[in-house]
Amino acid sequence: MTTEPLRIPFPVVDEVARHCLQEEPETVHIEVHLPGRLDHARLRKAFTEALHRHPRILMRESPGTWHRRRYEWELTTEPDVEVVSFPPPGPNALRDARTRALVEAPPLSLSPPIRLEVVDNQRQVPPPQGRGELRDQPPPARTRSTTAQTSTVLFLTINHTALDGPACLRVLATAAELYGGEDNASAPAPTRPQEPPTPPQDTPSNWSKPARVAPGAPERSPGNGLLVTELDLPHRPKGSPYTVNDQLMVTTALTIAHWNREHGARPRPLRITMPVDDRPRDTTMPIGNGTRLVEVPFAPEELDRPDLGVLLRRTATRTRALKSLPRPQLGHGATLLTAPVTPVSWRAALTRGLRRAAAPWTSTTLLSNIGRVPYPLDFGEEAGRAHAVWFSAPARMPRGLTVTTASTAGRLHLALRWSRALLGHGDGAHLRDLFEHHLHSTEVGT
Repeated sequence: MTTEPLRIPFPVVDEVARHCLQEEPETVHIEVHLPGRLDHARLRKAFTEALHRHPRILMRESPGTWHRRRYEWELTTEPDVEVVSFPPPGPNALRDARTRALVEAPPLSLSPPIRLEVVDNQRQVPPPQGRGELRDQPPPARTRSTTAQTSTVLFLTINHTALDGPACLRVLATAAELYGGEDNASAPAPTRPQEPPTPPQDTPSNWSKPARVAPGAPERSPGNGLLVTELDLPHRPKGSPYTVNDQLMVTTALTIAHWNREHGARPRPLRITMPVDDRPRDTTMPIGNGTRLVEVPFAPEELDRPDLGVLLRRTATRTRALKSLPRPQLGHGATLLTAPVTPVSWRAALTRGLRRAAAPWTSTTLLSNIGRVPYPLDFGEEAGRAHAVWFSAPARMPRGLTVTTASTAGRLHLALRWSRALLGHGDGAHLRDLFEHHLHSTEVGT
């Protein structure tokens, strides 16, 4: 006798994303760099077992009629497709894998809506020194002692309608433990004194239209562009009232204000969307889209030759207050909009119309700071432990630019992702340079 699969109604975040699907795929990309090589068959077995350890990820969209009241996820006992693949190595393998992560979303109709590509990357040892955009090709040999070494890059591509980056990273950490036999438990979160949040003073109003990222030199091809780079973690004085996240928030605001001044945009308030994730990082972590979104505002005068110490402390007060407020993931309006009182197709048309109407009030950009990657991602002696992890979030218009950061092995890993309708690759490189400059400027008092 065949057992009917378990069905779960779409949560609010999933439903809104499903309503607003466009030709431009909504993907999250995760890129993990390991120093050694992985055995292909062994990795495939470990990752498949990890999917079963987190069965909520084994899901597909259930088909339904136009008049149904909800979209539903259908949980499966096994993957519908082979999730792990091994594209052939080559000089453009990394570039091509990044491109696929931006333009090819795993379908919602097949379980699970993720894809893992394993790229063997041949590089020269020793690697080049200094900061810069991640190289897709190994540098030329400079001395006779330079030798080639094969490392591994894991590319996880996620359909963001179903899942987010932290949830899939949890699954990858389980796979690493099953593969290498090493403890991949999450590190304890840093403890900070619990202080009652202070209501922020002189906060810019959220009722005014925020600034947009000024257009640069857009490309004719559709979709997203991506640039990843490695930077020094910013220093801050011991006992500072602000966090690295606050430094990154200020850096993002100063970068966009600088960019807009250079491009002649009229000064307007900035609003930066910040995901907040309160889920545990152990194996009990709920799998799905689990972050809630808050918006951090900045007035134009706050970003014009600011006193950085004052700006950092003010930003810390705002972010603490926003994080402490109980709020649905997408706000109360989205909760009402997704109430199953009318057919889902009617709500979809209404949601798309409201999103178009609200476009001028959409936040300026999104800063998603993963923070310190909580898992060692240790695949054992031969493959080693991750020394770099990048994430990137979708960058559809009207924002057109997202900033995603994470730290691994004492380094900050920054991904800039943009809509090609707004910016070109040279613009991304300039924004990267502005970000590094303003990040360094937040190291006040050190």
